[in-house]
Amino acid sequence: MASKGFRTESDSMGEMTVPSHAYYGAQTARAIENFPISGIRKHSLLIQAMGMIKQSASETNMELGLLNKKFGRAIVKAAQEVIDGKLDDHFVLDVFQTGSGTSTNMNTNEVIANRANEILGSKKGDKSGVHPNDHVNMGQSSNDVYPTAVHVASILAIDQLLLPGLKNLHRALNSKARQFDKIVKIGRTHLQDATPVRLGQEFGGYASMIEHGTKRGQYAQGE
Repeated sequence: MASKGFRTESDSMGEMTVPSHAYYGAQTARAIENFPISGIRKHSLLIQAMGMIKQSASETNMELGLLNKKFGRAIVKAAQEVIDGKLDDHFVLDVFQTGSGTSTNMNTNEVIANRANEILGSKKGDKSGVHPNDHVNMGQSSNDVYPTAVHVASILAIDQLLLPGLKNLHRALNSKARQFDKIVKIGRTHLQDATPVRLGQEFGGYASMIEHGTKRGQYAQGE
């Protein structure tokens, strides 16, 4: 019997005590004990990518007639909350863990399953409804999910973080190129003085490098 503020969940390896408020379950709780390594949690974009994968898998499994639509719709709704960042606090595992990402995959499965069951009117930890393995993880494995999530998160990071940052830097360098256009300085090559150049020309070169880098980032997105 779990103490006040906790509940007991079980899986194939036995029982684990889980905080009552937590959407994660026994396998996540076990991984917390097994991998107390750095204290660094996963980036929110990776969590978002995991939610996108689980949502897409559930939609596909419903379309194929493999997943009960009542359960499937609840999973899709819960996965959307993961995508929206509403459940980030329940992704508690250290970024350093088992090599295939199994713990993170199960953390995601448990959070979505418990939230889906709550949406359906059940309590957290009740596996008689939506099951983390049988329903949320249907047709998947950690070796499929985690590498896919890393690639999806990379695309999200390029779009949301890298490209906006590069565009801001490009504007700043272009501004400095104009500001420094009349400043003449000695060029340098092979550790020797060379043909004089304008400082603005140098900053224009930096801006051009960033512009080309931005195009490579866009190309990586398939644009």
